[in-house]
Amino acid sequence: MTKQHAYITTAIPYVNGLPHIGHAMDYMLADVWARYQRQNGREVRFQTGVDEHGNKIAAKAASQNQTPQAYVDQMHVNFQNMIAELNISATDFIRTTDPHHVGAVQYIWQKLAAAGYIYKGTYEGWYCQGCEAFVTDKEAAENNGSCPDHQAPYQRLSEENYYFKTSAFSDKIRQAIESNKMKIVPEFRKKEFLELMKDGLKDVSISRPRKNLSWGVPVPGDDTQVMYVWLDALSNYITVIGYPDRPEEWQSFWPANVQVIGKDILRFHAGIWPAMLIALDLPLPKVLLVHGFINVGGAKMSKSLGNGVGPADIIPHYGVEAFRYYFLRHVPTQDDGDFTWEKFEAAYNGELGNDLGNLVQRVAKMVQSYQAGVIGDAPQAEHDMGPYRQAMEGFMFDQAMDEIWRIIRTLNQYIERVQPWQVAKNRDKDPEAEAHLGEILAHACGALLQVSDMLRPFMPQTAEKIHEMFASGVVPSELTPLFPRKYLHTPDPRAPKVEVQGK
Repeated sequence: MTKQHAYITTAIPYVNGLPHIGHAMDYMLADVWARYQRQNGREVRFQTGVDEHGNKIAAKAASQNQTPQAYVDQMHVNFQNMIAELNISATDFIRTTDPHHVGAVQYIWQKLAAAGYIYKGTYEGWYCQGCEAFVTDKEAAENNGSCPDHQAPYQRLSEENYYFKTSAFSDKIRQAIESNKMKIVPEFRKKEFLELMKDGLKDVSISRPRKNLSWGVPVPGDDTQVMYVWLDALSNYITVIGYPDRPEEWQSFWPANVQVIGKDILRFHAGIWPAMLIALDLPLPKVLLVHGFINVGGAKMSKSLGNGVGPADIIPHYGVEAFRYYFLRHVPTQDDGDFTWEKFEAAYNGELGNDLGNLVQRVAKMVQSYQAGVIGDAPQAEHDMGPYRQAMEGFMFDQAMDEIWRIIRTLNQYIERVQPWQVAKNRDKDPEAEAHLGEILAHACGALLQVSDMLRPFMPQTAEKIHEMFASGVVPSELTPLFPRKYLHTPDPRAPKVEVQGK
C-alpha cells in the first residue's frame, strides 16, 4: 500500500535579524502536525527556510561592510540552528538565493507575463521598508503616517514598476475562502480577511527599479528592474519541492495540506499567493493556519522595553521539551498568548514535574518494588481518544494537550483511589491481592504508554523515554526524573527564609 503524501509549510523569515519566538511558533506548530501525520502513516514533506532578498538585507550587509551574499551566507545558519535546537522534524530548508529557486521564480514571472497578468505602471504612494510593503493612503492616515510595527515613518515613493493583476482573481479567491476550498483557520481570521477584500483585491507591484532595489532576482528581459520580495518569497512553497522542473516530485505533494503563518502576513498568503497559483493553473493550499503573537506579561515584546524572550533564554536551563510544552499548551494555537516566568515555572514544576514526572517515577518504582520490575499482561483499558483526535484534526493543539493532561490527572486520581501500596501490604493475607496489584500496575503502565503516543507530536523525547520505560514489559533498573524541580526566576515558596543580620 502506497503511503499518502502530506505537505506542510512555514513562512520564511528575513535574515536581517536573529530568529525569535514567533519563528519558533511557526516551526513548532508545523512540527506537531508533521509528526502526527507520520504517526498516521503519511509521508510528510515539511518546508522551512529563509528570505534572503530585499533592501533590508542589502542595508544590513552594507552596515557591516559585507556583500549581501556574504551576509546571508552567515546569517541563515542562525535559523537552521534554531530548527535543530527545537528538535523540528523539517525535511526541507530553502534559501531564496538558491540557484534553483532563482531560476524557478524567473520561470514563474515569464509564465504570468505570457498569460497577460503582468503589466507596467507607475506607483505613487506610501511604502514601509521594514515591512517590505506598499500601503494605501487610508492605511497611512489611520497609522498617522508611521508604521506601527517598526515605529518608522512611511516613505513617499514615485516609481515605474511591474504590476500583477491580482484584481482579476478577487471573485475566485473569495469563493475559495467562503467555501473553505482554501480554509483559513481560525474562523475569525477568515472573516477579517473577507472584510479586508470586500471591495476586491488591488493589483500589486511585483518589481522595483534596480536603482531603488539592487538585491533581488532580476526581472527576465528587463535588466532595469528587480523582482519585489513577495513574488519571490511566496514562490518558495512550490520551488522547494521541485517546481517546475521536477514534476513527479512537486505534483506528489502540492497542494500543501497546511501552510502555517503569523497573523501579520495573512493578507499576502490569502490574497497575492492564491492569485499567483490560480494564474499558474495550480491548486490552492487546503488550509492556512494562522497563529497570533506572544506577549510578555501582557505587553508586546519590544527591544526598547527589553522584555523579549526566546529559546536561548529558556532551553539551556529547562530543556527543549519544557519549552515546547509551554508554548504549545499555554499559548492558544489560534490566537495570541502570554509568557511570564511565573507561569512558565509553575507549568514546569506543577504540570511537567508533578503531574507527569512524578506519576511516571511513581508507577515505575512500584513495578520495581512489588513485581521485580516486570509489568503484568492484564487487560489494559484505553482512554477515549476521540476528543484528542478531534482537537488535532481541528488544529487546536493546545486543546489536544489539555486532553493528554486530563488522562494524566485521571491516572493520578486512580492511583490515589486504589492505593496499590496498600494492596501490596495485603498480599500475605489476601490470595487475590497479587493479581489485583498486577492489574492495577498493568493498567497504569498501559495508560502511560497511551500518554506517550499522544505526547509524541508535542514532546518527542519525553514520549520516547516513557515508551522505553514501559513498552518492553520490564522497567529499567535505573530511573532518571523526567523533570527535576527548578526555580531559576521565581523563589521556591517551600525554601527556608534566610534573614541577613545587619552589621
